[in-house]
Amino acid sequence: MDRLRTTAFSLFYYGLSVPIVLVAPIVALFGREPLRAWCNAWAQLLGWSARVFLGIERRIEGTLSDGPVLYAAKHESLYEAIDMTGLLGSPATVMKRELANIPVWGWCTRRYGVIVIDRAASATALRGMMREAKAAREEGRPVLIFPEGTRVPVGETPPLVAGFAGLYKILGLPVVPVAVRSGHVWPRKGAKHPGVVTYVFGDPIPPGLPRAEIEARVHAAINSLQP
Repeated sequence: MDRLRTTAFSLFYYGLSVPIVLVAPIVALFGREPLRAWCNAWAQLLGWSARVFLGIERRIEGTLSDGPVLYAAKHESLYEAIDMTGLLGSPATVMKRELANIPVWGWCTRRYGVIVIDRAASATALRGMMREAKAAREEGRPVLIFPEGTRVPVGETPPLVAGFAGLYKILGLPVVPVAVRSGHVWPRKGAKHPGVVTYVFGDPIPPGLPRAEIEARVHAAINSLQP
């Protein structure tokens, strides 16, 4: 049954996602706000499709913050990578340079207003990240980073990537850690399963803390739902 559900979901959601992504560059020509609204609609389509076809619901614990903050979230599946775009109201998501350099798609992401992080950490790349981060802060947008760097299997708790501490220092914003439990219903491979994706929004952590302290507090908080 789970395989049938997953097949139906894939045909519906990814079938619609292809034209949505292809039309995105055209929408982007009309400005950032139409593009952000387009992306939010795509995120809402994911949530609806997951409920109807897969029996996956979303549960939120804690409170989303008003105004600009840095959300640092656990990343177990594709679900939250898309869903949190709509949930947080078009955040400036931190993206690896490899993705931002994809032809056409990369232009759209920059038009949307992402923050590009470069593992090479060259002086030029760091200046670009600072510029994009400050632009997001001045717009009053929240910033979203998955500080463990990539999707993580359930039960694994790797250390935070170096870019998190740098972004925290540059932005000077409170950090809201977000524990996410999604991998049990949305595995990286194979059929998806009915169940609940849980987000737990922690209390804001103030800016200006030493690197070791902020990393330790965020790491503990985003992994609080691990089995």
